[in-house]
Amino acid sequence: MTQKVPSRARNVALVGPYSSGKTTLLESLLAVTGAIARKGRIAEGNTVGDSSPEARARQMSLEISVASATYHETDFTFLDCPGSIEFSQETANLLVGAGAAVVVCEASVDKVLTLSPLFKFLDDWEIPHLIFINKLDRAKDDFTNVLQALKAVSSRPLVPQQYPIRQERELVGYIDLIDEQAYHYHPGSPADPVPLPEALQLEERLTREEMLETLADFDDELLEELLEDIAPDQAEIRRDLKKSLGADSIVPVFFGIAEQDYGVRPLLEALIAEAPDPSVTAARRGLGTVAAEPVIAQVLKTYYTPQGGKLSLARIWQGELIDNMTLNGERLGGLYRLTGQQQQPVQRAGVGEIVAIARLHNAQTGDTLSSEDHVPDLPRVERLDPVYALAIAPEKRQDEVKLSGALNKLLEEDPALVWEQHGDTREVVLWGQGEIHLQVTLDRLRRKYNLPMVTHLPQIPYKETIRKTTNSHGRYKHQSGGHGAFGDVYLDIRPLERGEGFQFSQSIVGGVVPKQYIPGVETGVREYLVRGPLGFPVVDVGVNLSNGSYHSVDSSEQAFRQAARIAMTEGMPQCQPVLLEPVLQIKVAAPSEFTAKVLQLLSGRRGQILNYEALSGWQNWDEVTAHLPQAEMQDFIVELRSLTLGVGFFHWQPDHLSPVPDKLANAVLARTSEA
Repeated sequence: MTQKVPSRARNVALVGPYSSGKTTLLESLLAVTGAIARKGRIAEGNTVGDSSPEARARQMSLEISVASATYHETDFTFLDCPGSIEFSQETANLLVGAGAAVVVCEASVDKVLTLSPLFKFLDDWEIPHLIFINKLDRAKDDFTNVLQALKAVSSRPLVPQQYPIRQERELVGYIDLIDEQAYHYHPGSPADPVPLPEALQLEERLTREEMLETLADFDDELLEELLEDIAPDQAEIRRDLKKSLGADSIVPVFFGIAEQDYGVRPLLEALIAEAPDPSVTAARRGLGTVAAEPVIAQVLKTYYTPQGGKLSLARIWQGELIDNMTLNGERLGGLYRLTGQQQQPVQRAGVGEIVAIARLHNAQTGDTLSSEDHVPDLPRVERLDPVYALAIAPEKRQDEVKLSGALNKLLEEDPALVWEQHGDTREVVLWGQGEIHLQVTLDRLRRKYNLPMVTHLPQIPYKETIRKTTNSHGRYKHQSGGHGAFGDVYLDIRPLERGEGFQFSQSIVGGVVPKQYIPGVETGVREYLVRGPLGFPVVDVGVNLSNGSYHSVDSSEQAFRQAARIAMTEGMPQCQPVLLEPVLQIKVAAPSEFTAKVLQLLSGRRGQILNYEALSGWQNWDEVTAHLPQAEMQDFIVELRSLTLGVGFFHWQPDHLSPVPDKLANAVLARTSEA
């Protein structure tokens, strides 16, 4: 199969913090390109992006919104990504297939730090990206100060391609630093060229020189020209910008006011001229030759739609995708180009395009799709650790049978979710990335699957153990017509070291308890340990069967099981039972300026600080390692984000069990007795 690469195709992700204006920028991009006749407004709930009821109710992006447009003979696929940190898994899954990303941010020095994790991800995956500083009509800080703050959180050098023109702090236009032409904005139409303001000539010249010097770091020929005071022509500058951006060596910077379309056309023109061809991004993954076979694509997002069933949003890395083709053993149920909720059928799609594929029942987000077997899997994003949980149950008991199927579909759409049937508490526990994340999931359960839920915080899986050794006797005797039941045991109960679990032994002499009945004794002991004297599973206990007696006719394994339960019931309260709580090892990452607050947060929640050090691979970030009781983790992520501008995160794993302090233990036991 020969393949003509659609070199004029561009897929562009719009990313950035919550409320930076990505969805508004998408509306402006679609209006300027003529893809929509009238711009929607978030407040009116009529935008192409954020089209789900859950997104419109919260006026925020909750999942990937896709829109297609054509501008100056270039076919764009725009991908509006959620900005909230609670939906960052969605954004990360999509970005691995993006040809370029536009980082949308506000002109506020105080908010720049929130971009740090995003820049780190883009650079780790070598995804070419530009910056669009939005909302300059509401700028709190000077453009130069914002630029300096951005440079401090980007590992790639920033290259501003524009300089703002203001009149009494109002943004009225810009200077293009490539051709040194000034422009004045006009709502709803292209900017007009105007003479370069004399008052800005020095700032413009210095900023342009900085741009050229940065580009010269990646082009020896340009460096020689600058050293010899030879002015490079515009074509050479644009070639350097395209080459350096495609290599993710630089980050071009643009600005504007998306709500008024200011700065949107220059951004589009830069994406056409400078964003890398699809083959460049594919080559970085080791794929994408012009006429390559087999077809290779990757699932970036999974949707379940009420009308069309399952849709897999996929980036084509190699070859040409044709409707009715077979991928991974499944025949395609249709190919579609998306614009919001609208689906436009297409017959084929080439390298770099992102299209929706219908009815790939076995495909999951992140999966590699191919027309041939034994194709190596493409790299995929790691799933984020869950950090917030709710116990859930259907409002109607008869809906319990539908719950697991609905949850599994939601997990396909949103891999950041995890659910489990907890073995100790018997609760269905839904895990995610925060309170809003789980509330959105519950809304979807209600709307899409008619499954309203009741929720509460999950129970902590407390355990109990003992501190003292004792001996206990248990006799079970029952007589009712015919054969009776008889079992008689003496048990030695002792504490074990933490983590040793349960050990059963026997030291019977002379056959006072026949061998065939001893397994029944162990079964009875184990059954009792499911719920000890404090009401929780018992751990780290050793039990030895030391003596007993039997009846030649009435004894049975069942009778000895009951006798063992009686002995444990009598003996365990005498062993000084103590409540244990699960303790996690937690590694908290945050910018260094917040490290002291993180230490205070952990200490205030009964955390034991183990270590803190610079976070590997992150500039000016620290990682604090601690032991934290699980009971203190339930809203830990909420407070951590509040203290760190939303960027702090943590990884955790179960570590050990530890005695609960007496005052807290009494409160737990009081709640248990009331339940």
